[in-house]
Amino acid sequence: MTYQCYSVAMLPGNERQDVERGGKIIMPPSALEQLTRLNINYPMLFKLTNKKTSRVTHCGVLEFVADEGKVYLPLWMMHNMVLEEGDLVQMESVSLPVGTFSKFQPLNPDFLDITNPKAVLENCLRSFACLTTGDVIAVRYNQKAYELCVLETKPGDAISIIECDMNVEFAPPVGYKEPEKEKKNEEEMAVDPADLMPEPSGFVAFRGAGNRLDGKKRKDSTSSDVSSPKPVYVKGIPDYDYQIGTLKFIRRPVKQKNNDTDEVVTLNHLVVQASA
Repeated sequence: MTYQCYSVAMLPGNERQDVERGGKIIMPPSALEQLTRLNINYPMLFKLTNKKTSRVTHCGVLEFVADEGKVYLPLWMMHNMVLEEGDLVQMESVSLPVGTFSKFQPLNPDFLDITNPKAVLENCLRSFACLTTGDVIAVRYNQKAYELCVLETKPGDAISIIECDMNVEFAPPVGYKEPEKEKKNEEEMAVDPADLMPEPSGFVAFRGAGNRLDGKKRKDSTSSDVSSPKPVYVKGIPDYDYQIGTLKFIRRPVKQKNNDTDEVVTLNHLVVQASA
């Protein structure tokens, strides 16, 4: 059967968004009578061919209300077939295997902004009857259209997706780049937090070197090379007797080196503590 094809926008009557969002077409009533006489298998699936460009796709039928000699296709399907308004398209009834797997590639990275893209795609595919490898379908979500390329279908290049259990996968979108992980500064990672602690004051336990009871030297160390333990940070002891509103003057000895005589001079350093 050969028909003149038009986009759904050319269909008389109210706007049919349900046709634009799916993969089904509108055919004339005479096509239903002819198909009924042929005793075809249900659901009705068709192979569409543009002889000028040898482009092929597959679709289902939604209604038989078109004018005689005309069929109305979704706009995305006409783009796939490289068809203009009024061009001729050849149609034939086919039987397709039930799909078990399909893989899609978004043509825009904006598709990843959807919270659950797989659920959105599965919901939109309910308006489709079949899929063809190489087609670019349109998925509408939140008043925006996303184009997806059908990269792969199993068990064939064209499958039926009516009442089937099909696995869906996504390929990285066209133009998508993996975000670069921030490289940590190796110098910062090499610093030991213990080295940043202040030198401990007062008694430090186990600071000396160990000796054997028989007087022999240890194999793992020598008397000349004894590794000193890393300092342990000592927390200050709070003054539990401190009274708010008082000042305390604490004098601490501070050693300074005299550049002229290379002598160490001890000065008194005054520290003032006050309440906030």
